[in-house]
Amino acid sequence: MKAVIFAGGLGTRLSEETDNRPKPMIEIGGKPILWHIMKIYSQHGVNEFIVCLGYRGYFIKDYFTNYFLHMSDVTFDLAENKTIVHNKMAEPWRITLVDTGIETMTGGRLKRIADYLPDNEPFCLTYGDGVADIDIAGEIDYHRAHGRLATMTVVRPPGRFGAVTMDGDDILSFDEKPRGDGGWINGGFFVMWKKALDYIDGDSTALEQQPLTRIAADGQLRAYRHDGFWQCMDTLRDKRFLEQLWSGGDAPWKVWA
Repeated sequence: MKAVIFAGGLGTRLSEETDNRPKPMIEIGGKPILWHIMKIYSQHGVNEFIVCLGYRGYFIKDYFTNYFLHMSDVTFDLAENKTIVHNKMAEPWRITLVDTGIETMTGGRLKRIADYLPDNEPFCLTYGDGVADIDIAGEIDYHRAHGRLATMTVVRPPGRFGAVTMDGDDILSFDEKPRGDGGWINGGFFVMWKKALDYIDGDSTALEQQPLTRIAADGQLRAYRHDGFWQCMDTLRDKRFLEQLWSGGDAPWKVWA
């Protein structure tokens, strides 16, 4: 099973962090959020990744080229021109990094990696800026069982503000940042068959617009409901929130041992 990760956007709403690096390389707890996402998949047995690069994609290439240096103790013997890596720590990952263009939309990025996708099994897909304690294996099983082209994880995010119930000027109840108004939104974790790419026209196609709309209209899109933790990283406020959770000792999305 392969997982595709979109990692090529500009991340303009996080310009404080993304002026010099791509959004998926913003660190949470000293490691890129891209690493956190891959660890979530790996815990469920998905260890082969296709990462769609764009804006400053060479940062991601450099990170994985020097992965041992990032994750292990290292001795540099300058006299002998040797590098000795101690206590090597590496995940069982196979990673294909594909330059899918700086201006390419999400659907176009997926279309560009078609040759790397299997014909005889589904693949996972997500964005490079969100984490969750989602049961990836459960979603894959659900997708195989219903037999449609695509499965979208849907979530109910927390409200941003406290909710007040009133009777005239009397406040009857107050709920600080309750869950959303009951509406489900795209949680960004998909499972698809390659045939779904037939709905994508080209580089200027956003997956979230015409392709998914048409797939849904054809009765080929099913929802996988996730009621657990979910958080995207769209703003600096989101980034600080994730950092706070991580530094607290047990981040909700840390489903790995």
